[in-house]
Amino acid sequence: MILYPAIDLKDGQCVRLLRGEMEAATVFNDDPAAQARAFQDAGCEWLHLVDLNGAFAGRPVNADAVGSILANVTVPAQLGGGIRDMATIETWLDKGLARVILGTVAVENPDLVREAARAFPGKVAVGIDARAGKVATRGWADTTEVEATDLARSFEDAGVAAIIYTDIDRDGAMGGPNIPATEALARAVRIPVIASGGVSSLEDLKALKATGAISGAISGRALYDGALDLRAALAELKD
Repeated sequence: MILYPAIDLKDGQCVRLLRGEMEAATVFNDDPAAQARAFQDAGCEWLHLVDLNGAFAGRPVNADAVGSILANVTVPAQLGGGIRDMATIETWLDKGLARVILGTVAVENPDLVREAARAFPGKVAVGIDARAGKVATRGWADTTEVEATDLARSFEDAGVAAIIYTDIDRDGAMGGPNIPATEALARAVRIPVIASGGVSSLEDLKALKATGAISGAISGRALYDGALDLRAALAELKD
């Protein structure tokens, strides 16, 4: 199981939100590139980046910060937030991103996900963010009536590289991930599923790994707060 340290970008800074609320942002580092280097130096294999402003604006906003991160690390990075057309997908991949994450458009324009996955094999993931099992879009501002599992199943034949499943109510709350829901989703599809939201301790990672169904986990606040030691976590997951 791969651990993805998260770098959430708001106004060019590295922040963490509480349950997706932009007003509840805590700034952890005003130099995202330095934070990315620190994660790389600790041994991470991937980075998970989110353009928070972009998620609300529907277009890239923190492009300079993302570009700086990509220029300063060699590990692959995936990015979500504000990626809603093929031109933006192509631009980000040309800039060196290993994978783009399509969230809102997975609900509003699923054909784009299919087109992108065909055009860029292995480089397109779907972000499914849910409240009580229902998919939320547009920076989590809108909650739909679409079931997370139904959305995931609809992309079974699309060739997407992964599904990033976020339980919004757990995100940034340091209360642990929603393991039952994440495992159920992972067992419902053949697409690799990455857990996000609430991953806050070594025990959380062990429990996710023990399911045998979840391929990765994203952690942010716990790494910044020191509740989760990245080197120790990486060592645990390699055992």
